Amino acid sequence: MTEEIIIAGFGGQGILSMGKIIAYSGVMQDMEVSWMPSYGPEMRGGTANVIVIVSSERISSPIIKSFDTAIILNQQSLDKFESSVKPGGVLIYDGNGITRHPERKDINIYRVEAAEEASRMNSPKTFNTIVLGGFLKVKPIIKLENVIKGLKKSLPERYHNLIPMNEKALKRGEEIIKEVQKAKL
Repeated sequence: MTEEIIIAGFGGQGILSMGKIIAYSGVMQDMEVSWMPSYGPEMRGGTANVIVIVSSERISSPIIKSFDTAIILNQQSLDKFESSVKPGGVLIYDGNGITRHPERKDINIYRVEAAEEASRMNSPKTFNTIVLGGFLKVKPIIKLENVIKGLKKSLPERYHNLIPMNEKALKRGEEIIKEVQKAKL
């Protein structure tokens, strides 16, 4: 099993953290992982993306151009990475700020209203964890207990009090993700 993932959006949306949580969770599950971030010089508001590979086999290269899954959190990233999803692959997106929705017919498309839900939960910092919960519902490549271990590993200890809230957000993401389209191959 190998899952090649791109997560893309604006800096400050928790893109790199989400990738790091997936990577640490894969390590906790004795899998091979690669985590390769890319971001602009801005701290918040600039573009950010991360490539994560989780595999039961050795990873030959962390540099890839097509992905099994794309998790897209802004319009610029949708425009850039929609074409990079492998036919039959998965595109997950948050509709907040999206003006042109995904158009490909040969991929599975899911929408998770994570920004809206994080606001409803009065917990904007869990936005990325809600998205992650939706991803894990669609692609259950990592067990929940390993995600919690991954959260503990990636969050500074001073934020460990937020882990129960993030666990709730993971479960909420699983509940609210909606299938928009099945791939027509």
